[in-house]
Amino acid sequence: MSTPPLPEIPDTPASDEVIEIERALTRITYLSTRARQHDRLMALAGVPLDRAAVALLRQVADSEPLRPGELATRLGVEASHVTRTVQQLQKTGYVTRVPDPDDRRAQRIQLTEAGRQAIDRVRDAGARGMQVALSDWTPEELGQLATLFHRMVDDFLAHAIDDETEQTVAPAATA
Repeated sequence: MSTPPLPEIPDTPASDEVIEIERALTRITYLSTRARQHDRLMALAGVPLDRAAVALLRQVADSEPLRPGELATRLGVEASHVTRTVQQLQKTGYVTRVPDPDDRRAQRIQLTEAGRQAIDRVRDAGARGMQVALSDWTPEELGQLATLFHRMVDDFLAHAIDDETEQTVAPAATA
């Protein structure tokens, strides 16, 4: 079985503005994923969770109950990682398994009240930290930034879906 081809990227160089956006996103990603930053956020929230558990809780909080395989896909990790994290979160009372209404053999992962409170505390602590960091920004600037971030994420997601479709369709078309 061959690996599907990667999507083609145009040979034209990126604009200076796009290069600066990529650099800024790289810096934001680095700053937000540092272990020390995560530990500080968990201390402020009063929630003893690792990064994988927080990512899973955030995803479940933002959706209907999901099957573990769907969670793995959305998080971009192997199903075994989700299984281990779900087991950890079940033991600590943050998630529970509920029957899948579409398939009685399957289960979905759902937040418990403790899980909802935990992710709310994490989000609140993160927002308060961001409020401090952006305290010199005007409400208009913050609104523009939020609008542009949402637009960028939507465009990234639309492009990612197109890439997946192209990868899925391309090998079948050549067969």
